[in-house]
Amino acid sequence: MKKLLIFLPTVLLVAQTNAQETDSIQSNKLEELVIDAYFSKNVNAANKMPLKDIENPQVYNVISNKAIKEQVITNFNDALKNATGVFRLWESTGRGSDGGEYYSMRGFSTQPTLLNGMPSFSNGTLDPANVESIEVIKGPSGTMYGGNIVSYGGLINVTTKKPYEAFGGEMGYVNGSYGLNRVTADINTPLSKQAFLRINTAYQNRNSFQDAGFSKSLYFAPSLKFIANDRLTFYINTEIKSSESANAPMIFLSRYSPISFHSMDLFEQNYKKSYTTNDLTIKNPTFNLQAYAVYQLSDNWTSTTIVSKSNAKTNGYYHYLWDSANGDEFTRFITKGEAETDVTGIQQNFVGTYNIGSMKNKLVVGLDYFQRKFSGGGTGYAEYGTVSLVDQTDTMATQLTTSAVDAALSQTTQDLFSAETKIYSAYASNVIEFLPNLSAMLSLRIDHFTGQPTAYSTEEIKDKTTLSPKFGLVYQPIQDKLSVFANYMNGFQYIQPEAIPITDADENIIGREIRYFDPEQANQWEVGTKASLIKERLSVTVSYYNINVKNKVMGSGVDATQSGEVESKGFEISVLGSPINGLNIIAGYSHNDNEVIKDDPTLGYLGMRTEESGPENLFNFWANYTVQQGALKNFGLGLGANSASKLLTLNRLTTGTFALPGYTVFNAAVSYNAEKYSATLKVDNLTNEKYFTGWSTVSPQFARSVSLGLNYKF
Repeated sequence: MKKLLIFLPTVLLVAQTNAQETDSIQSNKLEELVIDAYFSKNVNAANKMPLKDIENPQVYNVISNKAIKEQVITNFNDALKNATGVFRLWESTGRGSDGGEYYSMRGFSTQPTLLNGMPSFSNGTLDPANVESIEVIKGPSGTMYGGNIVSYGGLINVTTKKPYEAFGGEMGYVNGSYGLNRVTADINTPLSKQAFLRINTAYQNRNSFQDAGFSKSLYFAPSLKFIANDRLTFYINTEIKSSESANAPMIFLSRYSPISFHSMDLFEQNYKKSYTTNDLTIKNPTFNLQAYAVYQLSDNWTSTTIVSKSNAKTNGYYHYLWDSANGDEFTRFITKGEAETDVTGIQQNFVGTYNIGSMKNKLVVGLDYFQRKFSGGGTGYAEYGTVSLVDQTDTMATQLTTSAVDAALSQTTQDLFSAETKIYSAYASNVIEFLPNLSAMLSLRIDHFTGQPTAYSTEEIKDKTTLSPKFGLVYQPIQDKLSVFANYMNGFQYIQPEAIPITDADENIIGREIRYFDPEQANQWEVGTKASLIKERLSVTVSYYNINVKNKVMGSGVDATQSGEVESKGFEISVLGSPINGLNIIAGYSHNDNEVIKDDPTLGYLGMRTEESGPENLFNFWANYTVQQGALKNFGLGLGANSASKLLTLNRLTTGTFALPGYTVFNAAVSYNAEKYSATLKVDNLTNEKYFTGWSTVSPQFARSVSLGLNYKF
């Protein structure tokens, strides 16, 4: 925590700009904008309409493609370290349905499930090669996005690169520690006067910093733009990714016994032990297709029709280590799973402006259809050896092979399952400009849920209809430079029913009892201020929020109840800008207080900070300066840090509390940036800090690594 406080005053002195090439629907038409800056704070995703950041009553952070390249970022987690108040809880496990990375925002867990504003699921990790920007939208955004992908703390939306009307491109290569090799290509070309093609592709291979483990992937993303006429434009975006990895098993602390560990010593001694082999791999192929039709209805109104399909698969071995509650040993559980998630989304938006007397209005009206099918199979779980942290031994160390594991899994019972859900929605959001410097937002969504929501249920549950309102107020004491805002936002989640095993006298599972839940409900109020200063070279956002979640499902399995109420409150500071030519700075600080204020006291959560809430304090900083003239012109230096206070990875009255220590990780880079080419040498985790994350788990994070990035533009 001391390290965190050392850096905190710096936040008030720094800022950031951004550069991104983006397609942005302006008030009455779609325009392509190529912005030679560090970032663009004016995004449509938060409210699905064009609003400047200064007039938007919602808080969000934007991470640009230029920032990703400047920091030689090769994975999605490192990109999100530039967003205020975002913390990774879990790495990707690759397992079916929920194998993607988990992050914490404003005290609640979330996964990156939005691609260009549409639902998109992955059981693996996302590749940054096709990222134009990452938009981190804060707060429960149920009004705009519904109850199947919303998180109460916020959403992560990835905006992909789009074709533009000229020939150009870029080639890149990154070589680094632990066998890192990454090759990327970004090629844009006109096919005719009306058609334009852009292809982004990447190949990456990297080993773990531990004694075993690797990841490799091949990514291919073609996109097409076709201008039918001066009113109608079509876009088709496609992403195909094949990946394979050998992941270290997660180390789970026991949730059912008093904590038997009282320090981090044993975990630090085993920091580079993976307790796996490169034989036990899991594959996570994904496919995304999005088709847009943007039609200019009139000078003031635009219609956007979107159809999206995504498919995520899992095939391979998943294993974890479960605490034996003796301060030393963990039992390995392993399965070989197969799973597939198919998602279909159809959305129709009408966006426009109109006047009521002297009052200007911006309106979005939309219809939304969401369908998700999930199916899976594979083996059951087998107990497979014991790991001792004290002795740093594994009883099955010589038998972590596919043949040996398959033989053990052949004795388990195969598990087959499937489920399907459908959601039909309608929403509207209107911004009324009472005065040039005073506006209000009024929004409402109606969501209708139906389907077979669990793998073990063959019956359709009763349809559920949910309303989600949103209100915002913005006053600008200094027009286009300073605003104060307040918002009320609602979010909700349809909760997966629990399939409770029914056992006979010999504890054999003979059936399952399905326990259904009502939708959880989250309500946030927030106040804050935004400033755009020094000719838009400085952007500052400060806000205080309070989120209350009712009907919270607490516990799991036979212990699951819908008796919880959680309060999460805190404040955030984001300062972004380019104070002088050549200097780009990103910085943020967040503080979160989180507590279960209502629950069944026997479950052990009442009065405790939730385990998904992440650290109380988070700080991020990155500054890069490129010399503008003289003998050192085009040479650059970058410095950064990410800091977190302690993390209560297990925090229950029934077990006690186990805290992962706070940390500060430093990064540095030197670069040369010419018009056509650039070279950057980057060191991550400069001091080789041993640090951990977790969510009832203890997961060591990457050791010091060095990478060299080379880029050529044409």
